[in-house]
Amino acid sequence: MQRKVLIVEDSKSSMNLMRRLISKAKLRPVCTTSLVEAKHVFSSSAPEDYLCAVVDFDLPDAPNGEAIDFAIESFLPTIVVTATLDESTRTAILNKNVVDYIPKENAQVYEYLTRLLNRLDKNKKIAVLVVDGSRITRHSMTALLRRHNFITFEASDAEQGMEFLRSNSNIKLAIIDDNISGIKMISELRKLYSKEDLGIIGISSDTTTGLSARFIKSGATDYLHTPFCHEEFFCRIMQNVERLENIATIRRVANLDYLTGLPNRRHFFERVAANLKSTPQNQSLAIIDIDHFKAVNDTFGHDCGDYTLKELAKLVAEFFADFTAARFGGEEFCVFFSNVSPEKVLEVMENFRNAIENKILTFEKQQLSCTVSIGFTHKSKGGINAMLRIADEHLYCAKNEGRNRIVTD
Repeated sequence: MQRKVLIVEDSKSSMNLMRRLISKAKLRPVCTTSLVEAKHVFSSSAPEDYLCAVVDFDLPDAPNGEAIDFAIESFLPTIVVTATLDESTRTAILNKNVVDYIPKENAQVYEYLTRLLNRLDKNKKIAVLVVDGSRITRHSMTALLRRHNFITFEASDAEQGMEFLRSNSNIKLAIIDDNISGIKMISELRKLYSKEDLGIIGISSDTTTGLSARFIKSGATDYLHTPFCHEEFFCRIMQNVERLENIATIRRVANLDYLTGLPNRRHFFERVAANLKSTPQNQSLAIIDIDHFKAVNDTFGHDCGDYTLKELAKLVAEFFADFTAARFGGEEFCVFFSNVSPEKVLEVMENFRNAIENKILTFEKQQLSCTVSIGFTHKSKGGINAMLRIADEHLYCAKNEGRNRIVTD
């Protein structure tokens, strides 16, 4: 179900801009122009239907932020928009349990709304660990984090914090106070978690010169001096989480084949190397090649060839989900098996070959089918390169013997 966003705004131009941005974020804007109308519309809804509310601070029937209070009391994460930029208004807004506020300055500021909306949805799957010896400080930070829909964990010392990290893989960010030997904890964490896998924000009320540099040199990705303002806290949290997501995106792009979405050749070798560190008892490798693929391109066109590769890649992903499979280039795929008997591998490969043979593909109302030839070896002496060479020799034999078959040791 498409999530809703309640808008309470009396400016027609601002309403149109927010409606467009919210729709662009694939959310459903529910537009109201006053507090009375918002109450009426919301009375027939459940809070769970809404991702958040975007509320104007100054409305004709709610000139002092009363609409903000209504949204918060209705259990809606609330983003405030305001044309008033004086310090007293800013302070009044931030003293409420709002997600954030957006000044009506320019279109670029409104783009920040799009980021906030995306974050509120994504944050529901992201956990943040707060490690601080002060219960009041911990509760204060986790309360702020929950406004942004983060999952939160609190630890009073390094030992408890490490235990939370070991047992909760969804923790992507740790906020660590200096009073619990934070710098030492950060140094220990970096032995276990890279900066690409865990963000760390060091915090301290100490005014010692160079403390922030010590945190960063010990492995923190950011630093906050306490007391901090809510805005800076939220901006740094968002920046650190988005940095991790950007790294994950780069990794994914680097590791996946652009056409089929399968792991690429480089990632295949990385995963096999990691697997071999455990010295598996049985190792097998298969090379799969689509028969007469050039004829598919020549007869139906290269678009059909791409379509065929993507459809067969879906079967590769399905049949070999528990193993290491990749597109090796062109019309070739490769699968590595560890701790699986040669007999079982042969059975899986034969089922896969049959599935391909019996699959009917439809491209632009034209039906076609294809088959695959497979070279398979379980001789692991000489490492992965030797296995590839042997499997390739078996594949060559399968092609020469008539295709649509498996040749093994």
